[in-house]
Amino acid sequence: LYSSAMPKPVVTIGFLGTTLDRAKGPDRWSRWRPTISAHMHVDLLIDRYEMLVDPQQEKLAKQVAADVGQISPETEMRSQEMILEDPWDFGEVYGKLRDFAAAYPFKPDQEDYLVQMTTGTHVAQICLFLLAESHHIPAKLLQLAPPKRWDGKSPGEYRIIDLDLSKYDSLAARFDAEREEGTEFLKAGIETRNIAFNAMIDEIERVALRSDAPILLTGPTGAGKTQLARRIFELKKTRHRIDGDFVEVNCATLRGDQAMSALFGHRKGAFTGAVSDRSGLLKSADGGMLFLDEIGELGLDEQAMMLRAIEEKRFLPVGADKEIQSDFLLLAGTNRDLSEQVQKGLFREDLLARLDLWSFRLPGLADRREDIAPNLDYELERVAEREGNAVTFNKEAKERFLAFAEAPSTEWRGNFRDLNAAMVRMGTLAPSGRIRVEEVEKGGEEIGDFLGSEGEV
Repeated sequence: LYSSAMPKPVVTIGFLGTTLDRAKGPDRWSRWRPTISAHMHVDLLIDRYEMLVDPQQEKLAKQVAADVGQISPETEMRSQEMILEDPWDFGEVYGKLRDFAAAYPFKPDQEDYLVQMTTGTHVAQICLFLLAESHHIPAKLLQLAPPKRWDGKSPGEYRIIDLDLSKYDSLAARFDAEREEGTEFLKAGIETRNIAFNAMIDEIERVALRSDAPILLTGPTGAGKTQLARRIFELKKTRHRIDGDFVEVNCATLRGDQAMSALFGHRKGAFTGAVSDRSGLLKSADGGMLFLDEIGELGLDEQAMMLRAIEEKRFLPVGADKEIQSDFLLLAGTNRDLSEQVQKGLFREDLLARLDLWSFRLPGLADRREDIAPNLDYELERVAEREGNAVTFNKEAKERFLAFAEAPSTEWRGNFRDLNAAMVRMGTLAPSGRIRVEEVEKGGEEIGDFLGSEGEV
């Protein structure tokens, strides 16, 4: 019986090399043959060799098995029938190998497996790689190479390749760095101390890079849905997931015929005022990303057409008799409870089901008070970009403002919009771009009242 204290038996799977393994008479030992050389390495002990053989090559298979028996009598040679009408047909080769893998009694807890990648057509090698990478064949790869100078004795070289990339420290470090880069990309470089928000951004980053399904961003007005949507688009574009444009639509501004026309386009004469054709925003997003902000404000007719456009990538412009296509990725945002809207008959349940696969709720600023301090510099940079002058706090002013901003009594109803407005007011009033306590106290009635009631902080 196999003991965990002993090395597991090694089982190798590989095609019979109808060209590389072929040799006749005594001279065959003067040629490098991969299936033979695999058994000549003193530090590579193969207990069983599963040789994939076309029945027409049975004679060669017996010769190779006999030769292996001479140099490695402890190896059990088995022939596995593999009939391929066209060994260069990817579909056929992959299907046959997949069937073999499904039927083979793998026992990874009792045996170690190697897939010999040197013999067989390039198509066969690719298929074996894919099956090993997907763990349909629970094996590492065995790559063989002839010696630089063949003397009839040297077996050449071999390399065992483990497809578990997590075991490669340098790759793991690189993947971790890329993952952190993607997360920081979504956060736009702003430090975030809120644990729940950090975890949500991590998940959004994974979804954005692995899935093209719609993403629904919910949360109160001013929580940053539009900014995050743009960052998701930019992340996908930098990783070559899309190559089109970012098209943003505020659904709250769309009403009646104008809503249908703006989204789906129209043909000339479709309604009064339609003096020329219009392609529509969905067509503009072809190959890119469509962000439907406040999607809960869309009418039921527009929702029905949007559902079909999402599922079938085609729709009918207003006044047209021929459908057009647009392949876009969808992001949607809302500050409404769409489940509640469904109950009221104001939002289609089937559309919500299509949007709700990946749904993320952005917390308001009052739920992320620990993130106010690291956001101050970012907001001041935005003010500086707008006004053209650098803006900073002096130490006392910053402490006074944070005392107000982080206090439980401060509601931040407008979330980051309110924070930005406070920065704009203080930055505009600050002499030479230096915010003092005087500017903090003038930053708004609410701030002044708070500081006046708290006294010195």
